[in-house]
Amino acid sequence: MARSRIIVALDFPDGGAALRFVERLEPNACRLKVGFELFVAAGPDLVRALVQRGFPVFLDLKFHDIPNTVAGAVRAAARLGVWMINVHASGGRRMLEAARRALPDGTARPHLVAVTVLTSLEAAELREVGIVHAPQDQVLRLARLAQDCGLDGVVCSAREALLLRRALGTDFLLVTPGIRPAGESAQDQRRVVTPAAAVNAGADYLVVGRPVTRAPDPMEALQAIEAEIGPA
Repeated sequence: MARSRIIVALDFPDGGAALRFVERLEPNACRLKVGFELFVAAGPDLVRALVQRGFPVFLDLKFHDIPNTVAGAVRAAARLGVWMINVHASGGRRMLEAARRALPDGTARPHLVAVTVLTSLEAAELREVGIVHAPQDQVLRLARLAQDCGLDGVVCSAREALLLRRALGTDFLLVTPGIRPAGESAQDQRRVVTPAAAVNAGADYLVVGRPVTRAPDPMEALQAIEAEIGPA
């Protein structure tokens, strides 16, 4: 059975809550994302437990530091058996290249992707931190850099996915947060789209959080999203 392209964001405050939720999922039905809050609360043991249960895990820690530090963090993350790791593209070329060199070559290694512009940011907020380019221009600039440094793809808003797909080709992975099924509230995200629109724009993987984690029946919610993107 083919793995789903849906990545469920485990935005829980502790490992116990996350594991109780995961017991309601099937490994072939989705992938899982572990971010800052959960990793700080539960640590690497939780990640190992999720991997052992058969889930592909996206370790979403957005490493951004000096090159040697990021390289060491990427190596440590890979030893956990995760499926995907990310770094901030704004860390620059030397950091990105060090992160890529930290992973072995071959199909067994985790995917390494770079964060471009957070989906919570709008143009006015980017200007406040000195980025005068429009969000989509900054996304493309950073995505080109990540590709040039040998990374596998980027995390980007689905609103920029079509632009990136056309500019960077079909082999570059696009991971899109800010996904909300039709009729769902955007909540704290700004640049959001529906699952079908994201797939039509060229997204490879869709990060979905509360529409699944807060659903009365998470598997039913996943199936509904799969049905929505199926025609796409």
